[in-house]
Amino acid sequence: MAEVGLKKWMITITVILCSMLELVDISIVNVAITDMMGNLGATINDVSWVIAAYAIANVIIIPMAGFLSERFGRRNYFITSVVVFTIASVCCGLSTSIWELVAFRFVQGMAGGALLTTSQTILVETFPEEELGLANGLFGMGIIVGPTIGPTLGGVIVDNLSWHWIFFINLPIGIIATILAFSFIKSQAGYNPKAVKAKIDWLGIFLLIIGIGSLQLMLEKGKEEEWFQSTFIIILTAISIFGIIAFIVRMLRHKDPLVDLKILRHRNVSIGTFMAFILGFGLFGTVFIYPIFTQQILGYTATQTGELLIPGALLGGVSMPIVGKLVQKGISPKYLIPIGFVVFATFTFLMASIITPNTDQGNFFIPLLLRGMGIGFLFLPLTILSLQGLKGRDVSQSAGLTNMMRQLGGSFGIAILATYLTNREQFNLERIGLHLNSNDPMVMQRVQNIINGFVAKGTNAFEAKQQAYRVLEGMLMKQAYLVTYIDTFIMLGVFFIACIPIVFLIKKYKVGGTEKQMPMP
Repeated sequence: MAEVGLKKWMITITVILCSMLELVDISIVNVAITDMMGNLGATINDVSWVIAAYAIANVIIIPMAGFLSERFGRRNYFITSVVVFTIASVCCGLSTSIWELVAFRFVQGMAGGALLTTSQTILVETFPEEELGLANGLFGMGIIVGPTIGPTLGGVIVDNLSWHWIFFINLPIGIIATILAFSFIKSQAGYNPKAVKAKIDWLGIFLLIIGIGSLQLMLEKGKEEEWFQSTFIIILTAISIFGIIAFIVRMLRHKDPLVDLKILRHRNVSIGTFMAFILGFGLFGTVFIYPIFTQQILGYTATQTGELLIPGALLGGVSMPIVGKLVQKGISPKYLIPIGFVVFATFTFLMASIITPNTDQGNFFIPLLLRGMGIGFLFLPLTILSLQGLKGRDVSQSAGLTNMMRQLGGSFGIAILATYLTNREQFNLERIGLHLNSNDPMVMQRVQNIINGFVAKGTNAFEAKQQAYRVLEGMLMKQAYLVTYIDTFIMLGVFFIACIPIVFLIKKYKVGGTEKQMPMP
């Protein structure tokens, strides 16, 4: 039943706050990796498990969240998740070994993933259908701003305090969120506590864990292990394929499935879920490659890199309620989603056009604003598309699937782009090297000028020549890197433009009573 007055807005504040807790912690750890290595005596491979554990736990629990909230009551499950997340955060900060930290990050990820999906379901049940556009727009602000401010906030905390405080900061926020949840969140209509005693599909849970968990671990560790040259990755792939196929078969045959895949018979739900994967690919993929470019090629600090993302994130957040109003007035996602794809593709093409060895911070302003706006025009319409016309437990089931696909899209995006960058850098380096002739008078003159510079500083002729060739090699590598990032952004732009035709498959649906809901095929 929809809430009225102040209460529904307090519920909105509560779920946005809890969702941001989860999303900030996805990215806040990235800037503290070096400090963790030194403080805990860990290797870069060890510390990577701090990030991987959280992501794996997230992607496992998200599709289960709907089932668990139905079993134990949405209010009970939500409050428990907030409390567990907060306690796990404190335990992360108090960890004295890397594997202790990894274990608590896994617990934190299990609770955090539940917060995201349950928050969205609570929001849908709180507002009447005609106000869902605006409500989801406000919720989307947290979805965009959370991952963006994570690195900046983390950089400020690590620079001024220590890595422990990126976890301790969750304590006061978690306490406030818990108080708000106790005060305003209530269980779903028709909830029966006796349902807790109902049989839980443990086999389904096991298949979900090994299927999705192995897939996420494969994506996290693939590049590090050189993909299918590694027996470990091959085994993970085989387990993932078996687990996912067995899980799908189990869910379709079970009378009380952990994840009700039959909701995908709704064409719009299927399209929205698939496009959530694409959105995750672009959202997390670009957040992955942009900092690498600015920090490794341009020499920016983590804080500078994060600060450049903030205006775009804020614009994306501001655009959410505006898009929500447009949806409320009857404008179909079928028309808003292509705008989002075009704007996002424009961002990638502009990024490709500004990349030079001397790119200034100001050059990033307009492209990153467009990125935020593009995500704003994609997130909300896709959310509405995935949930429109669903009632009761179907809402939480669809929200879980959509959020899982967005997370997996992000993991695929990071894995694919990381591998593409590595391979493309090598390709461009070889291609540029083929066009470089050491006997070319211009090349010889450039080398001689560098040699003269070293000699003028007192270096002997032999050493000056060696250093000159090292400088030239560095210049070639930097040029190869620049061309690689240009290629990558262009590829992303083409990919997003190519996704636009999918929207023509969307069926008409009801928004504010203006269009008729199409029946399930």
